[in-house]
Amino acid sequence: MTQQNTPLVEMKNISISFGGIHAVDDASVDLFPGEVVALLGHNGAGKSTLIKILSGAYKRSAGEILINGEPCDINNPRDAKHYGIETIYQTLAVADNVDAAANLYLGRELQTPWGTLDDVAMEAKAREVMGRLNPNFQRFKEPVKALSGGQRQSVAIARAILFDARILIMDEPTAALGPQETAQVGELILQLKKEGIGIFLISHDIHDVFDLADRVFVMKNGKVVGHAKTTDVTKDEVLGMIIMGKVPPGAVPGPGAMQVA
Repeated sequence: MTQQNTPLVEMKNISISFGGIHAVDDASVDLFPGEVVALLGHNGAGKSTLIKILSGAYKRSAGEILINGEPCDINNPRDAKHYGIETIYQTLAVADNVDAAANLYLGRELQTPWGTLDDVAMEAKAREVMGRLNPNFQRFKEPVKALSGGQRQSVAIARAILFDARILIMDEPTAALGPQETAQVGELILQLKKEGIGIFLISHDIHDVFDLADRVFVMKNGKVVGHAKTTDVTKDEVLGMIIMGKVPPGAVPGPGAMQVA
Protein backbone atom coordinates (compact mmCIF):
# COMPACT_ATOMS: atom_id res chain seq x y z
CA MET A 1 0.00 0.00 0.00
CA THR A 2 1.31 3.41 -1.01
CA GLN A 3 -0.26 5.70 1.56
CA GLN A 4 -0.10 9.45 1.11
CA ASN A 5 -1.01 12.22 3.51
CA THR A 6 -4.20 13.21 1.71
CA PRO A 7 -6.92 10.55 1.53
CA LEU A 8 -8.61 9.79 -1.78
CA VAL A 9 -11.90 9.86 0.12
CA GLU A 10 -12.99 11.23 3.45
CA MET A 11 -16.56 10.78 4.62
CA LYS A 12 -16.98 12.89 7.74
CA ASN A 13 -19.86 12.64 10.22
CA ILE A 14 -22.26 11.22 7.63
CA SER A 15 -25.89 10.68 8.63
CA ILE A 16 -29.05 9.61 6.83
CA SER A 17 -32.47 8.59 8.15
CA PHE A 18 -35.38 6.70 6.64
CA GLY A 19 -38.72 7.19 8.34
CA GLY A 20 -37.14 8.32 11.58
CA ILE A 21 -34.66 5.43 11.67
CA HIS A 22 -30.99 6.43 11.66
CA ALA A 23 -29.60 4.11 8.98
CA VAL A 24 -26.23 5.89 9.22
CA ASP A 25 -25.47 8.00 12.27
CA ASP A 26 -22.40 10.29 12.47
CA ALA A 27 -20.19 7.85 10.52
CA SER A 28 -16.67 8.75 9.38
CA VAL A 29 -14.44 6.65 7.11
CA ASP A 30 -11.46 7.36 4.88
CA LEU A 31 -9.53 5.70 2.07
CA PHE A 32 -6.02 6.31 0.76
CA PRO A 33 -4.51 5.67 -2.69
CA GLY A 34 -3.51 2.05 -3.24
CA GLU A 35 -5.45 0.90 -0.18
CA VAL A 36 -8.27 -1.59 0.40
CA VAL A 37 -10.63 -0.64 3.21
CA ALA A 38 -13.20 -3.25 4.24
CA LEU A 39 -16.57 -2.21 5.65
CA LEU A 40 -17.95 -4.85 7.99
CA GLY A 41 -21.10 -5.35 10.03
CA HIS A 42 -24.29 -7.35 10.23
CA ASN A 43 -27.08 -6.82 7.71
CA GLY A 44 -28.66 -3.48 8.60
CA ALA A 45 -25.48 -2.19 10.27
CA GLY A 46 -25.35 0.73 7.81
CA LYS A 47 -22.32 -0.17 5.70
CA SER A 48 -24.19 -0.54 2.38
CA THR A 49 -26.18 2.63 3.03
CA LEU A 50 -23.01 4.57 3.81
CA ILE A 51 -21.37 3.43 0.60
CA LYS A 52 -24.51 4.18 -1.43
CA ILE A 53 -24.14 7.79 -0.29
CA LEU A 54 -20.65 7.80 -1.81
CA SER A 55 -21.90 6.18 -5.02
CA GLY A 56 -24.70 8.76 -5.39
CA ALA A 57 -27.59 6.33 -4.85
CA TYR A 58 -28.60 8.15 -1.63
CA LYS A 59 -28.18 11.76 -0.58
CA ARG A 60 -26.78 12.34 2.91
CA SER A 61 -28.77 14.43 5.36
CA ALA A 62 -25.66 15.53 7.28
CA GLY A 63 -21.91 15.35 7.00
CA GLU A 64 -19.24 16.09 4.43
CA ILE A 65 -17.50 14.20 1.62
CA LEU A 66 -14.00 15.16 0.49
CA ILE A 67 -12.25 13.78 -2.59
CA ASN A 68 -8.48 14.38 -2.62
CA GLY A 69 -8.98 16.83 0.23
CA GLU A 70 -11.58 18.94 -1.60
CA PRO A 71 -15.23 19.12 -0.46
CA CYS A 72 -17.63 17.78 -3.07
CA ASP A 73 -21.34 17.34 -3.69
CA ILE A 74 -22.47 13.88 -4.73
CA ASN A 75 -26.19 13.92 -5.43
CA ASN A 76 -26.49 11.14 -8.01
CA PRO A 77 -24.41 8.42 -9.70
CA ARG A 78 -23.34 10.83 -12.46
CA ASP A 79 -21.73 13.08 -9.84
CA ALA A 80 -19.92 10.06 -8.39
CA LYS A 81 -18.52 9.09 -11.81
CA HIS A 82 -17.35 12.68 -12.28
CA TYR A 83 -15.20 12.26 -9.16
CA GLY A 84 -13.79 8.94 -10.39
CA ILE A 85 -16.01 6.74 -8.21
CA GLU A 86 -17.27 3.48 -9.73
CA THR A 87 -19.31 0.72 -8.10
CA ILE A 88 -19.00 -2.96 -8.95
CA TYR A 89 -22.09 -4.67 -7.60
CA GLN A 90 -22.38 -8.30 -6.59
CA THR A 91 -24.59 -8.92 -9.62
CA LEU A 92 -21.86 -7.27 -11.81
CA ALA A 93 -24.47 -5.77 -14.22
CA VAL A 94 -22.70 -7.13 -17.28
CA ALA A 95 -24.51 -7.84 -20.56
CA ASP A 96 -24.28 -11.63 -20.96
CA ASN A 97 -25.01 -11.78 -24.67
CA VAL A 98 -22.11 -9.60 -25.90
CA ASP A 99 -18.33 -9.83 -25.62
CA ALA A 100 -15.86 -8.11 -23.30
CA ALA A 101 -15.23 -5.08 -25.54
CA ALA A 102 -18.95 -4.41 -25.96
CA ASN A 103 -19.38 -4.61 -22.19
CA LEU A 104 -16.53 -2.20 -21.54
CA TYR A 105 -18.13 0.41 -23.81
CA LEU A 106 -21.76 -0.34 -22.98
CA GLY A 107 -23.65 2.95 -23.37
CA ARG A 108 -20.44 4.77 -24.32
CA GLU A 109 -19.65 3.09 -27.65
CA LEU A 110 -16.98 4.44 -30.00
CA GLN A 111 -18.05 5.33 -33.53
CA THR A 112 -16.26 5.62 -36.86
CA PRO A 113 -16.38 8.87 -38.86
CA TRP A 114 -19.25 7.24 -40.80
CA GLY A 115 -21.40 6.80 -37.70
CA THR A 116 -20.99 3.03 -37.37
CA LEU A 117 -19.67 1.20 -34.30
CA ASP A 118 -15.87 1.18 -34.23
CA ASP A 119 -15.49 -2.44 -33.15
CA VAL A 120 -11.79 -2.50 -34.01
CA ALA A 121 -10.93 0.46 -31.76
CA MET A 122 -13.10 -0.85 -28.92
CA GLU A 123 -11.52 -4.30 -29.04
CA ALA A 124 -8.01 -2.82 -29.19
CA LYS A 125 -8.69 -0.69 -26.11
CA ALA A 126 -10.32 -3.65 -24.34
CA ARG A 127 -7.21 -5.75 -24.99
CA GLU A 128 -5.02 -2.95 -23.64
CA VAL A 129 -7.00 -2.51 -20.42
CA MET A 130 -7.53 -6.23 -19.83
CA GLY A 131 -3.84 -6.88 -20.54
CA ARG A 132 -2.92 -4.40 -17.82
CA LEU A 133 -5.39 -5.89 -15.38
CA ASN A 134 -5.43 -9.59 -16.22
CA PRO A 135 -2.73 -10.58 -18.74
CA ASN A 136 -4.05 -14.17 -18.90
CA PHE A 137 -7.44 -13.09 -20.26
CA GLN A 138 -7.78 -14.10 -23.92
CA ARG A 139 -11.50 -14.75 -24.46
CA PHE A 140 -12.28 -11.47 -26.21
CA LYS A 141 -14.57 -12.90 -28.90
CA GLU A 142 -16.88 -14.87 -26.62
CA PRO A 143 -20.09 -13.60 -25.00
CA VAL A 144 -19.63 -12.79 -21.32
CA LYS A 145 -22.09 -15.54 -20.33
CA ALA A 146 -19.43 -18.09 -21.43
CA LEU A 147 -16.85 -16.69 -18.99
CA SER A 148 -16.07 -17.89 -15.47
CA GLY A 149 -17.07 -15.82 -12.44
CA GLY A 150 -13.53 -14.53 -11.99
CA GLN A 151 -13.29 -13.56 -15.67
CA ARG A 152 -16.63 -11.75 -15.44
CA GLN A 153 -15.24 -9.81 -12.46
CA SER A 154 -12.27 -8.89 -14.68
CA VAL A 155 -14.62 -7.44 -17.28
CA ALA A 156 -16.61 -5.47 -14.69
CA ILE A 157 -13.45 -4.03 -13.13
CA ALA A 158 -11.92 -3.23 -16.52
CA ARG A 159 -15.05 -1.30 -17.46
CA ALA A 160 -14.67 0.81 -14.32
CA ILE A 161 -10.99 1.64 -14.80
CA LEU A 162 -11.34 2.20 -18.57
CA PHE A 163 -12.95 5.53 -17.74
CA ASP A 164 -10.31 6.51 -15.17
CA ALA A 165 -11.96 5.43 -11.93
CA ARG A 166 -9.67 6.12 -8.96
CA ILE A 167 -12.09 4.90 -6.28
CA LEU A 168 -13.77 1.50 -6.57
CA ILE A 169 -16.61 0.23 -4.43
CA MET A 170 -16.70 -3.57 -4.55
CA ASP A 171 -19.81 -5.24 -3.13
CA GLU A 172 -19.15 -8.87 -2.13
CA PRO A 173 -16.70 -9.42 -5.02
CA THR A 174 -16.02 -13.08 -4.19
CA ALA A 175 -19.57 -14.17 -3.33
CA ALA A 176 -20.50 -17.47 -5.01
CA LEU A 177 -16.98 -17.88 -6.43
CA GLY A 178 -14.87 -21.00 -5.98
CA PRO A 179 -11.37 -20.93 -4.42
CA GLN A 180 -9.56 -20.55 -7.76
CA GLU A 181 -11.80 -17.69 -8.91
CA THR A 182 -11.57 -16.02 -5.50
CA ALA A 183 -7.78 -16.11 -5.82
CA GLN A 184 -8.10 -14.56 -9.28
CA VAL A 185 -10.16 -11.67 -7.89
CA GLY A 186 -7.52 -11.23 -5.20
CA GLU A 187 -4.88 -10.87 -7.91
CA LEU A 188 -7.02 -8.27 -9.68
CA ILE A 189 -7.31 -6.27 -6.46
CA LEU A 190 -3.54 -6.39 -5.92
CA GLN A 191 -3.02 -5.05 -9.44
CA LEU A 192 -5.47 -2.21 -8.82
CA LYS A 193 -3.61 -1.32 -5.61
CA LYS A 194 -0.34 -1.11 -7.54
CA GLU A 195 -1.97 1.46 -9.82
CA GLY A 196 -2.90 3.62 -6.82
CA ILE A 197 -6.62 2.88 -7.00
CA GLY A 198 -8.43 2.90 -3.66
CA ILE A 199 -11.02 0.23 -2.95
CA PHE A 200 -13.91 0.07 -0.51
CA LEU A 201 -14.67 -3.61 0.00
CA ILE A 202 -18.03 -4.72 1.38
CA SER A 203 -17.83 -8.35 2.46
CA HIS A 204 -19.31 -10.84 4.90
CA ASP A 205 -16.33 -13.16 4.52
CA ILE A 206 -13.85 -12.34 7.26
CA HIS A 207 -11.19 -14.56 5.65
CA ASP A 208 -11.43 -12.56 2.42
CA VAL A 209 -11.17 -9.36 4.40
CA PHE A 210 -7.92 -10.38 6.07
CA ASP A 211 -6.52 -11.62 2.75
CA LEU A 212 -7.37 -8.45 0.81
CA ALA A 213 -7.87 -5.44 3.10
CA ASP A 214 -5.32 -3.10 4.66
CA ARG A 215 -7.81 -1.69 7.16
CA VAL A 216 -11.28 -2.52 8.45
CA PHE A 217 -14.10 -0.27 9.59
CA VAL A 218 -16.82 -2.01 11.61
CA MET A 219 -20.36 -0.64 11.77
CA LYS A 220 -23.22 -1.49 14.12
CA ASN A 221 -26.66 0.15 14.34
CA GLY A 222 -25.63 2.83 11.87
CA LYS A 223 -22.54 3.89 13.81
CA VAL A 224 -18.85 3.16 13.31
CA VAL A 225 -17.74 0.89 16.16
CA GLY A 226 -14.07 1.33 15.34
CA HIS A 227 -11.36 0.84 12.76
CA ALA A 228 -7.98 -0.87 12.62
CA LYS A 229 -5.21 -2.11 10.39
CA THR A 230 -5.71 -5.81 9.67
CA THR A 231 -2.17 -6.38 10.93
CA ASP A 232 -3.10 -4.95 14.35
CA VAL A 233 -6.16 -7.10 15.12
CA THR A 234 -7.19 -10.76 14.93
CA LYS A 235 -10.22 -12.21 13.18
CA ASP A 236 -11.76 -13.00 16.57
CA GLU A 237 -11.27 -9.41 17.71
CA VAL A 238 -12.99 -8.12 14.55
CA LEU A 239 -15.86 -10.56 15.15
CA GLY A 240 -16.12 -9.14 18.66
CA MET A 241 -16.45 -5.66 17.16
CA ILE A 242 -19.15 -6.84 14.77
CA ILE A 243 -21.19 -8.81 17.31
CA MET A 244 -20.75 -6.86 20.55
CA GLY A 245 -19.27 -3.53 19.53
CA LYS A 246 -16.22 -4.36 21.66
CA VAL A 247 -13.09 -2.52 20.47
CA PRO A 248 -9.76 -4.34 21.01
CA PRO A 249 -6.52 -2.57 21.98
CA GLY A 250 -5.25 -2.56 18.38
CA ALA A 251 -8.26 -0.64 17.05
CA VAL A 252 -9.39 3.00 17.17
CA PRO A 253 -12.83 3.29 18.79
CA GLY A 254 -15.69 5.12 17.09
CA PRO A 255 -19.04 6.53 18.27
CA GLY A 256 -20.63 3.08 18.18
CA ALA A 257 -18.08 1.38 20.46
CA MET A 258 -19.40 -0.50 23.47
CA GLN A 259 -19.10 1.68 26.53
CA VAL A 260 -17.33 -0.03 29.41
CA ALA A 261 -18.53 1.08 32.85
